[in-house]
Amino acid sequence: MAGLLHGKVALVTGGGSGIGRATALRLAQEGAKVMIAEYVPEGAERSVKLIKDAGGEASYVAADLVVTRQVEMMVKKTVETYGRLDCAYNNAGIEGVMGDTISCTEENFDRVVAIDLKAVWLCMKHEIPQMLKQGGGSIVNTASIAGLLGFNYFPAYVAAKHGVVGLTKTAALEYAGKNIRVNCVCPGVIRTPMVERAIDESGFAEEEVIAAEPIGRLGRPEEIAEGVLWLLSDASSFVTGHPLTIDGGFAAR
Repeated sequence: MAGLLHGKVALVTGGGSGIGRATALRLAQEGAKVMIAEYVPEGAERSVKLIKDAGGEASYVAADLVVTRQVEMMVKKTVETYGRLDCAYNNAGIEGVMGDTISCTEENFDRVVAIDLKAVWLCMKHEIPQMLKQGGGSIVNTASIAGLLGFNYFPAYVAAKHGVVGLTKTAALEYAGKNIRVNCVCPGVIRTPMVERAIDESGFAEEEVIAAEPIGRLGRPEEIAEGVLWLLSDASSFVTGHPLTIDGGFAAR
């Protein structure tokens, strides 16, 4: 039986670790040829090796996603390598420096918004024309429960992730009639290097963070990957403009 993405080509940004790596592996398991875009080549190389060792097909491209020419090159290399672009997971992001609204520096605000929001827009700006040429495609962006709720001491991150949710809905409406679906995932507290850094900087013990989760534990990157897979696949063919919350019930309170 063919996988959910059999014969399709998927691009994953930030695929060198955490949620991006878990998703790249999962998409490959379901038959996709995967292009991993990553700022740090070592992480991308490791992800590619894991996919190939499991019998999948993958490549990587080094790209700084806030630079237009590099985003153009990323999409171009994907098409040159695999012939098309069916699925795009715009996942790369950073948390920035922790601090309240008045202590957040302009440099930190600009950097977080550039990587977490502007880069998502730039990726879609260059992915969508290729999908229009092909007659359709599916895009998933990484937002966060911080794109739905407010959180102390991460003003730039919260602002950027709210922006991703809004940008996703706008693009979804614009291209719904062109057979291009655009959705986003809103992960909760997932055990990734980024979250572990944030917990360390916050001064809270991990046990305190876990106690705030209704389900009683942190999430796993693989659990986000399942949501991304569903949104990218034809199994969600009537879903667009949707922020899929995967957070162990945190936002339900």
